[in-house]
Amino acid sequence: MAGKKREIQLQAVINNQSLWDEMLQNKGLTVIDVYQAWCGPCKAMQTLFRKLKTELNEDEILHFVVAEANSIATLQPFRDNCEPIFLFSVNGKIVTKIEGANAPLVNQKIINLINEERKIAAGEMVRPQYHEITFVDSDTEDAGEAFNENVDQLYSIAIIKPEAVITGKTIKIKEKIISAGFVIQAEDKRVLTENQVRDFYSQIADEPDFEDFVTLMTTGISYILVVSQDNKQEPPCEETVSNPENKEPKETSEDQHEMATPTVMRKKWDSLQEYLERQNISQFCDVEENTTNVNKFIDIFFPDFKSISKLEKTLALLRPDLFQEKKEDVFNIIQDEGFKILMQREIVLSEEEAKTLCKEYENEDYFGNLIENMTSLCIQFATKSFPINQLYGSDSLEAAEMEIQYFFPPQNTLALIKPHATHEQREEIFSIIKEAGFDITQMKEILLTKEQADKIYFKITNKDFYKDVLEILSEGPSVVMILTKWNAVSEWRRLMGPTDPEEAKLLSPDSIRAKFGITVLKNCVHGSSNIQEAMETINRIFEEFVPENSEEH
Repeated sequence: MAGKKREIQLQAVINNQSLWDEMLQNKGLTVIDVYQAWCGPCKAMQTLFRKLKTELNEDEILHFVVAEANSIATLQPFRDNCEPIFLFSVNGKIVTKIEGANAPLVNQKIINLINEERKIAAGEMVRPQYHEITFVDSDTEDAGEAFNENVDQLYSIAIIKPEAVITGKTIKIKEKIISAGFVIQAEDKRVLTENQVRDFYSQIADEPDFEDFVTLMTTGISYILVVSQDNKQEPPCEETVSNPENKEPKETSEDQHEMATPTVMRKKWDSLQEYLERQNISQFCDVEENTTNVNKFIDIFFPDFKSISKLEKTLALLRPDLFQEKKEDVFNIIQDEGFKILMQREIVLSEEEAKTLCKEYENEDYFGNLIENMTSLCIQFATKSFPINQLYGSDSLEAAEMEIQYFFPPQNTLALIKPHATHEQREEIFSIIKEAGFDITQMKEILLTKEQADKIYFKITNKDFYKDVLEILSEGPSVVMILTKWNAVSEWRRLMGPTDPEEAKLLSPDSIRAKFGITVLKNCVHGSSNIQEAMETINRIFEEFVPENSEEH
C-alpha cells in the first residue's frame, strides 16, 4: 500500500477532459505519460521520474502526470498507439514529445527544460518562443501526416565526415544543400564519441571494416547539421526538358526558331540523401531521414533545439565624430539592446576604404570633406559636421559576412590540451574557447610521441627540460586543435594566461591555467607564440588541412 501511495503522489492521474484542462494550468514543466487503458502507464519510467523529483527538488515547477488517451478528447490522435508517448508541457503549452521509453532522452529533456525555468526565474534568460504542438483528430483523412508535420517538422540529420572537414569541403557541401532548397536549421562541430558513431551508423555495424570506420570517425571533427525542406520557395533544383511522348521534335520555320523554347520542369528534392547522391558528394556526408531516429539524434546533439534562436552577425562602424564624442554611450546602448560585441578595433581607414563605405554620398558637394574626415581619427570636430548618419551598419547578411572578413580577417593558431586535464576540465575548456569567440576549425585526440611532440615544441627540443615535457605528454592522449578567430594567436595566449599556474592565479585569475593548471609543466594548455610558428606547426600536425577561406586569402 505504501508503494502505491508514493506512485499516486509522484504522478497525478488525468482521466477526463476536465482534468486535462485543469492540468494545463500548471506552472513550469509537466511531464505527461500518455497511456492506453488496456496496458496502463509506463512503469519502467517511474524510477527515473522519482529520482528526478528527488534530485531536482522543484515541486513548484516540475510535475508528473499520467493521462489515459481513450478518456481525453485532446489525446484522440494517440489512441491505440502501441508504444509509450511522453509529452512535455511548459506553462500549459505542449512543446515537444518523445516516443518510446527512452530513459536517457527523457532524462536529458527534463533536466534541460528545468534548467531553462530556473534561468528564466533568475532573470538570466528570456522565455523561448516554443512552437506549440497541435493535435489532429485521428479519424480525419490527413491526421497522421498533419500530426507528424506539427511534431516532427520533417527534419533530417546530416553528418559531414572528418575527411571532408579537414580537406576544406564543408562550405561547398553546405552551399549545395542550401542551393537545393533545404534549410540548415542548426549546426555544430565536434569529435564524435565512439558510442555516438556506433549509434548513428548501427545499420552498417555488421560490415567487416566497421571497426576501422569507427576509429576514422572519432579521430577528427565532424559537422552535424539539422536540415529541413524550405517550404517558402521553390528551390533552384535540377532542370529537365519535358518531352513526354518521346517524339522527334517537329521542324520549325526560320521565324519560329527564336520563339521555340523547351518546357523546363524543376525537380523538387524531397530527400536530402537522394540529392547528395546525385551531386556525387554522398561519400562525404551521411544522412538520417527516419523520423524516429532524427528526433533521437536531435535530442542527443542539440538538446535545446526547440528553443534555439538563430544568431546573426553584422558589422558596425562608428564614424570619427561619434567615436570621439559618444563612444561609451553608444557601446552602452548596443549592449542594453541585447547585442553582444564580439570583436572591436580602432582603425584609420584608407582613402579607398572610406570611399567604399561612403559610396552613397559620392554625388554630394561635401563628399571630399567627408572622405578627409573618415580617414582621420585626430581631426577637430568643433567647427565641422556633415548631414550623414554617424553610424554605419551592414545592409544584408551577405554584406555583413564580407565586411567582417575584411575588417576582422580570421587567423589560425594551434592549441593543445595536455593529457592530465580530466574529461570534465576538457569540456569546460571547450566552453571557454567557444564563449571567447573562437571557432574550433580542426581537432584530434592523439598520443604525442617524440616525433609528434617535436613538431609542436620544435623551438625547445634542445632544452634540458624538454625530456620532462615529453614525459608529461606520454601520460595519455592530448587534444590538438586549430583555433580560428581574428587575432587568434594573441587572443589564445591571453586566454591561456601565464605559464606558471601560481602566477596566473595572481595576474590572470580567470585564465585557463589559473583554473586548471597544476605546475609549470602540467599547466593544462599550450599555444603557438606567433603567427609564423602557428602556421608551421599546423602544417606539420594537420598535413591535409585546407582552410575554408583559402580561396579568399
